[in-house]
Amino acid sequence: MLYRITKIISSPFLRLLWRPEITGAEHVPLKGAALLASNHLSILDSVFLPLMLPRQVTFVAKSEYFTGNRLMAMYMRGTGQVAIDRQSAGAAQAMLDTALGVLRAGDLFGIYPEGTRSPDGRLYRGKIGVAWLALSSGVPVIPVAMVNTDRVLPPGASVPRLAKIGVRVGEPMRFTGDPSSARDRRMVTDDVMRAIQKLSGQEYVPQYASSVKERGAEAA
Repeated sequence: MLYRITKIISSPFLRLLWRPEITGAEHVPLKGAALLASNHLSILDSVFLPLMLPRQVTFVAKSEYFTGNRLMAMYMRGTGQVAIDRQSAGAAQAMLDTALGVLRAGDLFGIYPEGTRSPDGRLYRGKIGVAWLALSSGVPVIPVAMVNTDRVLPPGASVPRLAKIGVRVGEPMRFTGDPSSARDRRMVTDDVMRAIQKLSGQEYVPQYASSVKERGAEAA
């Protein structure tokens, strides 16, 4: 109920200012579990993707999103997003366990295979959590490309700018394999990233975004 109320209240404001447009919405099932795998340009990805779909989408987000900007924290809680401390030793497994529970309940779960926001607008190598979830749950993976959210609120910015936002949804992908096999997990992950790249048109970088960010911080 709170999810619907939050969307009803925020939707007119968000649509008026950023005129979001979605293509391929018909690929998202009206019922049943699915894994939405998206590129990650901005914190606003977790705002506009759920906004454009009729069903609730659950994301796991770093705990800072729930303690920083008051408006963002209220929106994240109101739309059912789950906070997680990414600094904790078991953060990755906790995220996967939460996601698997959502999928087994027949709901939609959103995941960013890159693991963090792109530092420069390019698409980075995917981490294998998306494959583990797909192979462990058996649900379809639906690739998603967010467009221009980084122009509205790039990493480090606090004041949103005006730009038209796009959401591109691709056809569902189904995979078979062994979730305990590193080879199977990497193959599935790479297939998902290729589908996202095809939708987004981003330049692909065969490195992890987190490693690029760490090197940038060390050089600063």
